[in-house]
Amino acid sequence: MTIQYKSSVFDLTDTNLTTVLTIATSAVAIVKTVQASHIDASNVDVDLYLKKSGGSNLEIGHAQLNKGMTNMIVNTLNLEAGDVIKMQAGTANEITGVVSYALIDRSQENG
Repeated sequence: MTIQYKSSVFDLTDTNLTTVLTIATSAVAIVKTVQASHIDASNVDVDLYLKKSGGSNLEIGHAQLNKGMTNMIVNTLNLEAGDVIKMQAGTANEITGVVSYALIDRSQENG
């Protein structure tokens, strides 16, 4: 088992539901932050979703950004193999950010 500290950037270029992080089926992850940033002075709604492996999208966070940034999760978020984090913005080309997480690779485990 190895632990890698990683970050993944995202840019919500449209108003569609967009995948920002997918956990491989051979790993689990602990997400520290989902930092969303907006540099203009207009309000933009941002939604955060979790899709469990084989399940449907579940909204787990919401923010209204007006020239600033926010962490879309309060503490940490534990992700299991195959889980996906998705985001959706109310306005295209306004929201960017980064997901910071620890990826725990389980592909070398015995049993």
